[in-house]
Amino acid sequence: MGNIHWLNEIFVMQMEMARGLTPHLTLLFHLFLAWGWFFLPFFLWPIVKDQWLFWRNGIWDEKSNPQILLEIRPPDEIVKPIRAMDVVIDGFWQLYGPPNWFEQWWIGQYDLSFSLEIAAIDGVPHFLIRIPAKQRSMFESHIYSQYPDAEIREVEDYTKNVPQNIPNERWQMWGTDYTMPKSDCYPLKTYRDFETEMEATEEKKIDPIASLIEGLSSMEEGEQMWIQIKAKPITADNDGSAYHERAKKEYEKLAGRKEKGPPPTFFQEMLGVLKGEAKKEEEEKMPIFTDLMLTPGEREVVESIERKRKKQSFSCHIRYIYLAKKENLNMARIKIPMSYFNLFNTQQLGFMIPWGKTITKIKQNWWDFFWFLEKRLYVRKRDMFRNYVRRIPSFYPRSDKDATFVLGSDELATLYHFPSRTTVPPSAIPRVESRKKEPPHDLPVEK
Repeated sequence: MGNIHWLNEIFVMQMEMARGLTPHLTLLFHLFLAWGWFFLPFFLWPIVKDQWLFWRNGIWDEKSNPQILLEIRPPDEIVKPIRAMDVVIDGFWQLYGPPNWFEQWWIGQYDLSFSLEIAAIDGVPHFLIRIPAKQRSMFESHIYSQYPDAEIREVEDYTKNVPQNIPNERWQMWGTDYTMPKSDCYPLKTYRDFETEMEATEEKKIDPIASLIEGLSSMEEGEQMWIQIKAKPITADNDGSAYHERAKKEYEKLAGRKEKGPPPTFFQEMLGVLKGEAKKEEEEKMPIFTDLMLTPGEREVVESIERKRKKQSFSCHIRYIYLAKKENLNMARIKIPMSYFNLFNTQQLGFMIPWGKTITKIKQNWWDFFWFLEKRLYVRKRDMFRNYVRRIPSFYPRSDKDATFVLGSDELATLYHFPSRTTVPPSAIPRVESRKKEPPHDLPVEK
């Protein structure tokens, strides 16, 4: 009975406190009703801004920026190394041309980009590139400059040849975006690491894309694999992720250089003199050869970061989708691109992994083991399919720092290039079988 009496006293005290707070809560409620609208725009502004740009971008795309898809058939023989594709992608950087404030917010213009794609349809891989239609001549000229015997033709978008409501009762799919958990200042493995420039003969050269083409060629009818690398040229002055500044700081940190802050004020200098720090500053100005203190592995990391920072840079997002009719579904196929991208990972430098936020798999946890798992998985697959078809990053128009990352032209060329027939059999991909040449300019013609 004593315990019940004690609990009753606590309950009475709580009720008295509530009655005392009621007038104050009522006042706050009326203030919210009267002035709450004033704060509403500050909360809604990020959403309104994103949706406004999304709407204006769509209008500009439809009226002034049509996109086309080009299929590139490599020649039967490619004697040039992957370095040739590095030169081609360096040329693609000419697409750079950011809009000004009026063009971005009113006209709807945005930074132009291109999409490097590989589509394996019924076991036949196709090399494609999606570009702004007005820039076609620029892209073709750079490709022909290094692959003069290649064949380039405009084709229909392959994503339109399947039902647009996948997944459905007949088709199933699996897909993922990629992200870089480590800073993108650290480069991936490039063709220099595969020693393609050091081999004396073409037959001995190592081409990492051979494993991908071999896996895609083994797919059967009713199966498709889509791989997409979207790239947007950036500079140090127009880089939303501040990559170049981050890379410089990372380089100086690893090289043992102290970051320079703002110059001290007059009073700070006087205070330093009184504390006897002037001599210390003079000692710090003495040169210290920190490069000699680095181990070979540390020196390699520092040099790799600096080399990537000097290359032409592209803001990229990478994804792939496997889709098939339900009777042809073979989930073992999803490992083909995954194992390919894993070839470019290193523990010491950069690496890519499937992004957990978009991978079409719902992990069960103790707090949500039954909360609409099938519905959530369906929505995630629909979003993945829709984003691929529209060639936009996940969660667009919202921005997510993990959705995109910066790659150099050499990294892009290593990920996407045309294999030679010595590394990939001619029957694996469509090729130009005969050498084509234009007629001489002075050839007489009948009038």
